[in-house]
Amino acid sequence: MGRTQTFDTAEAVRAARGVFWERGFESAPLPELERATGLSRSSIYHAFGSKRGLFDAAVESYLDEVIRPRLAPLTGESVAPEALETYLGGLRTALLTAGSLPATSGCLLVNTAAAPIGTDDAVARVVASYRAELRAAFARGVRAALPELAGTEVATLADASTGLVVSAFALVRVAPDAAASAIDAALALLADRRRRA
Repeated sequence: MGRTQTFDTAEAVRAARGVFWERGFESAPLPELERATGLSRSSIYHAFGSKRGLFDAAVESYLDEVIRPRLAPLTGESVAPEALETYLGGLRTALLTAGSLPATSGCLLVNTAAAPIGTDDAVARVVASYRAELRAAFARGVRAALPELAGTEVATLADASTGLVVSAFALVRVAPDAAASAIDAALALLADRRRRA
């Protein structure tokens, strides 16, 4: 007879997510994951199959509970003209909020892309899909803000905004001011294009 699970899986995944976000997959030791989740090693393996299984669950949790709620105003049925600027402003604030995970650790998926596990095919697909999701949301935001733009201009602004946001995530740990400047550059591109509209 199998053991009855006595813990909240979502809570355990959230706790592990914080460890992976801060430390990365390779640098997150099992004892730290045990402490964070309150689970024994055998419980982690029983519930998730492996440390990698727990990491995969943490990544899904990150997308569903951190990324997609923030992108929701850009991905809903109707997108407000100011939605992209609001998103970028909120991200800038999050990256400069001392002690927050975005400020101390950037983006879990951007970090993962630069880590050894990022070369794993399944992980690489998740990271590429995340980037595409971000870019599609930004394109919708650009279209809402500047409906008169041609498709090529929308694509260029969406690509530039995506690149600047990824850059900000990559820089924030070592150069918070440079991360903020990357967000400011994305905002400036939108403002400049709006002035010329």
